[in-house]
Amino acid sequence: MNFIKEKQERNRFLKFAVVGLTGAVVDFGILNLLRLAFDMPLIAAQAISFICAVINNFIWNRFWTYPDSRTKQITKQLVQFFIINTIGILIRTPLITWLDQKILSLLDRDSFVFPISDMVISQNLALAIAILIILLWNFFANRYWTYNDIPGESGNKEEVVDPLPLEDKTVNKS
Repeated sequence: MNFIKEKQERNRFLKFAVVGLTGAVVDFGILNLLRLAFDMPLIAAQAISFICAVINNFIWNRFWTYPDSRTKQITKQLVQFFIINTIGILIRTPLITWLDQKILSLLDRDSFVFPISDMVISQNLALAIAILIILLWNFFANRYWTYNDIPGESGNKEEVVDPLPLEDKTVNKS
């Protein structure tokens, strides 16, 4: 797969990003609902919102972004997708906490009064930045592992690797 040269891969990335936007709506909505309506701690709320977004994204990616990915069973792809996203949340969790603290400290120094609380602003900015970083990880990791059964523009499946050069193969010509 050559992301730069292959138009089909760039289109998949754009679809993946659109799916990511729907996941972000789910993520932000659930995070804010859990934090504001139920006063749930940020770490727990973002973990729940993340899981809901992953389920949303898997469904959309399976059927819209990668509809030609059907050689793998859906359960295998779901497990692979969750593993990659679990690595993503392991990166995201400390990142969102660190970003939230940094943004909140910047907002506390500012004398400007926002119509919503500094806490809501900092948490949402931290989440937005983390989502952008994890988007790149998720796309490339899923494309190379979860959805590697899709041929690129050249028509070759990404996962097919022939370990023997042509000259080492013997053909029975009987």
